[in-house]
Amino acid sequence: MLAHVPDPVVMGVVNVTPDSFSDGGEWLDPQAAIAHGRELVAQGAAILDVGGESTRPGAEPVGEAEELRRVLPVLEGLADAGVRLSIDTSKAAVAAAALDAGATIVNDVTALRGDVRMAAVVAERGCVVCLMHMLGEPRTMQLDPRYDDVVDEVRAFLAARLEHAIAHGIDEQRVWLDPGIGFGKTIDHNLELLARLDEIVALGRPVVVGTSRKSFLGTITGRDAHDRVAGTIATNVLALARGASVFRVHDVAEAHDALAVAAATLRGRWAPATTTTSTSRSTTTTSTTKTASRPS
Repeated sequence: MLAHVPDPVVMGVVNVTPDSFSDGGEWLDPQAAIAHGRELVAQGAAILDVGGESTRPGAEPVGEAEELRRVLPVLEGLADAGVRLSIDTSKAAVAAAALDAGATIVNDVTALRGDVRMAAVVAERGCVVCLMHMLGEPRTMQLDPRYDDVVDEVRAFLAARLEHAIAHGIDEQRVWLDPGIGFGKTIDHNLELLARLDEIVALGRPVVVGTSRKSFLGTITGRDAHDRVAGTIATNVLALARGASVFRVHDVAEAHDALAVAAATLRGRWAPATTTTSTSRSTTTTSTTKTASRPS
């Protein structure tokens, strides 16, 4: 068994886009996206990751104004959902506006490379930032990606971006790392990263895994995007066993339950949630805690 099994944190995906690879257009209407986000919370999401620009292979960039138009009403509508909100963007202005609207996490697939102003925004606001590895950019990343050793190279990249973030005033304790499965990787690269994910975890920061519904799962199973839940869960459980702590998924209920069982099994015990309720004349507050720690 692992010496320390992270308390798995489920990050539910809310894509406010017309062209995301598995759910493009389903939640483009703000009210539909808000309702979907609330449903993901009911299913067990601890974080909602709201994005207004697709980063699927071959995706075209979206302008700042359009991205803001898509995401801000959704973030504002979810501000009282009772969970942490994340903005999936590489644009500093979008991140700043999202933080004003209630987000506390910036999920940057360019690892602060896409906008030179992003590091300053994150440092000034004191928010969490997720730094992801991507070879190239979405339009070209899947055009014959090559590595001598994919794990060594991704680990070195993330270590360098962590150092960059710290050098620009970002608190190390507020940095998460994502190996970028599916972002400039072949199927074998993705599988190698999953098998050796503990080498990324060894960098000492919470590791985010985003395998949900991705095409390599379809290649292995022969299933369409919406039918890749089982494959997604398999990768999540494998990643948890290697020390990952945040799991970005479309199918929250299934992932939440699978990770809860896997975590209890890996620990060799079940750590039930303890719930306390305090009531005043105007409010009722319920808080739930677990014995394992979550990433800050």
